[in-house]
Amino acid sequence: MRKIAFIGFFILLISGYCFFSCKQANQHPEKAIAQTLIAQIDSFSTSKNKLLAAAESNTATEQQLQQLFLNLRLSYKKFEWAAEYFDPAGSRFVNGPPVQEIEMVSGQIFEPAGLQVIEGFLFPKYDTTQKKELIRQITMLQTGCDRYKSHFANVDILDWQVFDATKLEMFRILSLGISGFDNPLTLKSSQESEASIESLKVALAYYEDDEGAKNLTAELDGAADYLKHHTNFNEFDRAAFITQYGNPITTDITTLEKRLNIKESTYNRLLNMDAKTMFEKGAFNNNAFNTNLYDSDQTPGLIAKRKALGRVLFADPILSGTSTRSCQSCHDPSKAFTDGLVKNTVLGDPHKLVRRNTPTLINAAYQPAQFYDLRSHTLETQAAAVIGNRDEMHGSMKTAAQRLWQNKSYRQLFSDAFPKKNRAEIDTLEVMSAIGTYVRSLVALNSRFDEYMQGNKAAMNQQELNGFNLFMGKGRCGTCHYMPLFNGSFPPQYIVIESEVIGVPETNSAVHAVIDTDMGRYNILKTPAFKHAFKITTVRNAALTAPYMHNGVFTTLEQVVDFYNKGGGTGLGYKVDNQTLSTDKLNLTPKECNEVVAFIKTLNSKMN
Repeated sequence: MRKIAFIGFFILLISGYCFFSCKQANQHPEKAIAQTLIAQIDSFSTSKNKLLAAAESNTATEQQLQQLFLNLRLSYKKFEWAAEYFDPAGSRFVNGPPVQEIEMVSGQIFEPAGLQVIEGFLFPKYDTTQKKELIRQITMLQTGCDRYKSHFANVDILDWQVFDATKLEMFRILSLGISGFDNPLTLKSSQESEASIESLKVALAYYEDDEGAKNLTAELDGAADYLKHHTNFNEFDRAAFITQYGNPITTDITTLEKRLNIKESTYNRLLNMDAKTMFEKGAFNNNAFNTNLYDSDQTPGLIAKRKALGRVLFADPILSGTSTRSCQSCHDPSKAFTDGLVKNTVLGDPHKLVRRNTPTLINAAYQPAQFYDLRSHTLETQAAAVIGNRDEMHGSMKTAAQRLWQNKSYRQLFSDAFPKKNRAEIDTLEVMSAIGTYVRSLVALNSRFDEYMQGNKAAMNQQELNGFNLFMGKGRCGTCHYMPLFNGSFPPQYIVIESEVIGVPETNSAVHAVIDTDMGRYNILKTPAFKHAFKITTVRNAALTAPYMHNGVFTTLEQVVDFYNKGGGTGLGYKVDNQTLSTDKLNLTPKECNEVVAFIKTLNSKMN
């Protein structure tokens, strides 16, 4: 599946180097690593030139071009860990998705470029009509090479960044690499992941003068060997690879860094820097996207009071214009914070439906943007938008704040949660903050799947494990619903969220099927590529949150899986010019479809 994504995220490179004692002769491993990276980039450039020369000639065969491309991909994977970490924006033009992208803040549009675009020209067959564009794309790769070399030649790499970047690369391999995310046509996931792991071994070997580091090297060798001997994409056992190799490796990278007393310069992101695995408790930061003015004071006592106040407000219809509908009216805790309806009714008109299906709020804190069209960037502004929507609550924050001030109990609750001198009113931002704080607490990553990944092998049966491997492999679900959040938050930092054009039908009928008329993100951005684009929602708790899609068109998980199995809207027989979901049929058997559904049911979590 291909992506339309916000690519403007960045890594905050804060200087804070701590020199540590190293027994090996090389006292500055970061310098040697930089030199190694430059040599690897030169090798990538050489591979690029070979492919370019072959593409420009009239004698190279399709097979020769394809093999040269595969070599080029492998040479990129050898320094991907550093390229993606130190220059993520530039790397978009080297190995970015083959679709138009838009920067969410500036609105700048980026045309597709890089290895994934080139793959589409050469596989499964060489498209000779695209020869000119193929040559242009190959030529543009040199810009990336120049950027990388300039960075590593002139900017110091710090030891903590090496550990941070290599662990993130391992997370990238587990969530993207073995899923076929960036090689959907060649499906050389095992071979490319092996190359990435070998590169991690090279970088981390500079810190090898320690028993734990030697163990880490052995684990990396074991992972590479497993990948070398398991190259069939559809049969690859991802559950086994993650638990037997991936989790131990990321755990030991974290442990080694601490044992060597390497001091980190921390920066904010969703996946915590000190997380040993993606699946451990506390791996994700509930407050990563909290930019709330009133939460600058993060004392546990005040946060607890704001959460408690938010819970009360969430259930109180006083916030609506008619004082008859609360947030909880549509986001029912007993229904996984949905309402179980195709669409809820318009406030005051039980015969008219609101525009879209009600999504769950569980784990909404792990989304950097809210609503199906991603128009809100915080939970606070989401709350204000819903309260102000005439169809949903038809109120206003200003009016709600005035009503709350007139209530003696609320005056006290707000005074306790937001202490201020000479209080004469309740600020609208305080109302938004309280609701946002409560919704931000609605996180749960404690499903049977999580238990399995944490080491409880009895938590999932074989049918469910088969389903997970299909989800991450043949079914291609994991290339949009990224593990382990299983939403559109993009790994391994998980700080941007993506949308997708899948061609959702207006009705669940095989006869005269047509695409739903809702234009999705296009209504917000007016960019043609966003016509019918909607947020990639979470699959966690999906068994509890029917019906599905932005319009509630599917009532069962089986129907959803069948829709994807057929190739989305295009597979149903109508034209979706900008469909980003692959239009190819997945060819899942009925047994495999049932296994995918069985896996999805293991993602049900319990609220604490």
